[in-house]
Amino acid sequence: MTRAHNFNAGPAALPAEVLEKAQKELVDFNNTGMSVMELSHRSQDYEEVHNEAISLVKELLNVPEGYEVLLLQGGASLQFSMIPMNFLKKGKTGNYILTGSWSEKALKEAKAFGESKIGASAKDSNYTYIPEANNIEMSESDAYVHITSNNTIFGTQWQSFDLNTPAPLFADMSSDILSKPIPIERFSLIYAGAQKNLGPSGVTLVIIKKELLEQSEENIPTLLNYNTHAEKNSLYHTPPTFAIYMLNKVLQWVKEKGGAAGMQKRNEEKASILYDVIDNSNGFYRGHAEKDSRSFMNITFNLASEELNQKFLTEAKNAGFVGLNGHRSVGGCRASIYNAVSVESCQALRDFMINFQQNN
Repeated sequence: MTRAHNFNAGPAALPAEVLEKAQKELVDFNNTGMSVMELSHRSQDYEEVHNEAISLVKELLNVPEGYEVLLLQGGASLQFSMIPMNFLKKGKTGNYILTGSWSEKALKEAKAFGESKIGASAKDSNYTYIPEANNIEMSESDAYVHITSNNTIFGTQWQSFDLNTPAPLFADMSSDILSKPIPIERFSLIYAGAQKNLGPSGVTLVIIKKELLEQSEENIPTLLNYNTHAEKNSLYHTPPTFAIYMLNKVLQWVKEKGGAAGMQKRNEEKASILYDVIDNSNGFYRGHAEKDSRSFMNITFNLASEELNQKFLTEAKNAGFVGLNGHRSVGGCRASIYNAVSVESCQALRDFMINFQQNN
């Protein structure tokens, strides 16, 4: 079969090598006579997969001592509620930096649990930029400061994390986790749905400071308390075993490709291929994000008219490119180039974009 040029925003492309390994082990994992999906999550065979995945996260992201790595369920969207439920104490304020739709959703959930505020926002420009650090309003009454490191819908990304926050810094990194090295020590909590850079949907990675766990509220449902999962090695209840198995395989692949630094080099090359087409098109392609805030994960752009947008998307689909439609809330075009998307797919899209411009 011919693999598609997959630019889906999530669930997204997975490495072909990983899929092939999973295919070989699907019916009989580790000579157990069972699929990994059939194993007890209390079995030694599964626990080895589980623990190796956690160990690889720590290794590849250089997680310092003093942090827990959790493998949870419910996606990043459940984290929007779990965070204020655990850490938005009475008399404190959840400080949210708005850079797109997902940060708006996180703020909405926080409002159901306590006081919240907008420390900075790029909504005035339809989220074309990341606010400057010195323009962010912060105070000693903040319970935490929450950012979204990469914005899939609008194609913007934090280029650095030089934020001197008096309160713990939290980040939704669902769409750029492990795409580059991260200064974990700057954060008290990082969370990420797996379905963009880490594996299939179904498992959510949380990296959380142990001292933050000590500050968690107690009178909340057991499954929504981070301490429950930290104390039980993310095995308090049945985990998404196959998703974690796939996470493990993807992490092994990332390690083979040079780790986080290798991913950064690869992703910057891919992004430059497509941004060069946009920048050299004399306005035929119009990037949404300001240049100093551009995402290396989601390339968002429009053409001169909606009619031309639709023509581009139709011809691209017929040429074997998948997932180039912009999010339904903003329209236009978007190429999501997460870790597993190949350089060759980006080169093929570049050639298509150049030819389409020449013909239109």
